[in-house]
Amino acid sequence: MRNKMLSTAVATLLMLGCVCHAGAAVKFGVLAKDGAAKAMQQWAATGEYLTEKIGQPVEIVPLGFDKVFPTVEAGEVDFFLVNSSMFITTKVKYGATPIATMINSRQGKALNSFGGVVITTAFNESINSFADLKGKKFAAVAKSSFGGWQMAYKEFVDAGIDPFKDFASMEFSNKHDNVVFAVQNEQVDAGTVRTDTLERMAAAGAITMADFKIIGQKDAAAFPFVYSTTLYPEWPLGKVAATDDALAAKIVTALKELKPEDKAATAAKIVGWSDPLDYGGVDALQQSLHIGAYAE
Repeated sequence: MRNKMLSTAVATLLMLGCVCHAGAAVKFGVLAKDGAAKAMQQWAATGEYLTEKIGQPVEIVPLGFDKVFPTVEAGEVDFFLVNSSMFITTKVKYGATPIATMINSRQGKALNSFGGVVITTAFNESINSFADLKGKKFAAVAKSSFGGWQMAYKEFVDAGIDPFKDFASMEFSNKHDNVVFAVQNEQVDAGTVRTDTLERMAAAGAITMADFKIIGQKDAAAFPFVYSTTLYPEWPLGKVAATDDALAAKIVTALKELKPEDKAATAAKIVGWSDPLDYGGVDALQQSLHIGAYAE
């Protein structure tokens, strides 16, 4: 009788353990590039959507730039959404894999790629090419910003320019809008931000497009916004090495069923999600610049 009771107790504990595991919250990390509050405002509805779809709580975890790598390395999230360059670092260093690519909604356009744009004021006659930036004051968003620095950095290096030696100064302003205003107010001679920043600010009445000159502008017919760099795939959703493949498949299926009019899409300002794109070009950029996973 005692053995039977013991067996029953063990079976009950095992069953409860399975129930607890099945109901454990799935941790979905997101890069909080504009702060935790803004990240939750943007992505909380996605957590609610996924919770309903997979029948398991999905918790959104805002991650500051300095928290992404230690969090992924420690496996403190199951999935994470970061910029394409940061993802490559997690892939190379911590074995993360891409499971989906975000399809952005920008000024009414559905986009799965983005770039960088290099700007000066329309009235600055001394800057008309990348070469003219030598000896000038330059602003970018942050060293870790893919569209707001690294893409332009790659263009400069390819043009034989070392911005840290050839520019009069390099300033990192932390936000895209700050860079645009610094150029507009002539606090710096030129700067770089991610594509659609100028158009978004112009639509909000903060700036006028005609006040800016695009340096190194590429064929506008190939992309709906002004840009100066190679275009790269949009942010990927990554899976940490320890996350179960079956759970990842459920998350991907749910995300691909998201409709543009769903609350989760409108709050995040996206159209939806696709199968992961090829991030080889992002890897090559990091290797050529010796940054991220390939930093010396």
